[in-house]
Order: sequence, then C-alpha cells, then structure tokens
Amino acid sequence: MKIENLDSIHQTAKEFIAAMGTNKVFLFYGSMGAGKTTFIRAICEELGVKESINSPTFAIINEYKASNGKPIFHFDFYRINKEEEAFDFGYEDYFYSGNICFVEWPEKIINLLPEDAVKVSIQELPDGSREVTLDTITA
Repeated sequence: MKIENLDSIHQTAKEFIAAMGTNKVFLFYGSMGAGKTTFIRAICEELGVKESINSPTFAIINEYKASNGKPIFHFDFYRINKEEEAFDFGYEDYFYSGNICFVEWPEKIINLLPEDAVKVSIQELPDGSREVTLDTITA
C-alpha cells in the first residue's frame, strides 16, 4: 500500500481496513516522523471514531470508540524504558481483549507482543510518499 500524500491517506486507510481481516493487534514500525500516528488517525476515522485522535505518547494508551461501539486501543511505547513498565497498566487485558489495538514503538516491548500480531511498516520514500507493508510475525 502506498500513501502518496495526506490527500490520499484515507484511501490507503480504507485499503488497510480491507486487509485487516480478523486480526486485532497491529504493530506500527517506522522512524520518528514516518507518519505512524497520522496513519492510525486516518484508520480510526475510517472506522467511525468521532473523538479526537492523538498520539498517546505521554498517556501510553488512548481509547476510542468505533462506529460499531467497540473500543479501539492506541498505544505509544516510545517513552517506555523497560518492558516491566507495560505491566503497570495491564497490557495483556488490552492485547487479548478481542478489540483492535494499534501499537506504536512495539520494539520497546518486543517480548510481550502477541504471537498473532501483524507488523505494519511505514517507510518514507524520497518523493515524500510512504510505503505501508503488513506482515504477520512470531513474537
């Protein structure tokens, strides 16, 4: 999938949603400024989230409501210094809830990730566009 520019991000978000299948946990990899939060925002908007969608950099987790009434959990582990900090907010309850989880900076908690999580890589291209790839992983 390719995000040509911000004007086309919602079309790419629709393609992403179509490719999600029954998967629930999505791990977003990419450099700082690659557009992880911006793409998650577009996906959430396409899933019918009405509230403000922001990076949970300081809160670690944000919860949104999709149009079907189900929660969507958005994590940002950038500020986590050690995996044990994830235990403080009960990460397992979210990851294994059966609800959609979008995880930024998953490399910070690599040993805690569910085996059936989907790796989402966002790579900046020289022309300013972004390449988005999805792969299942084994944690």
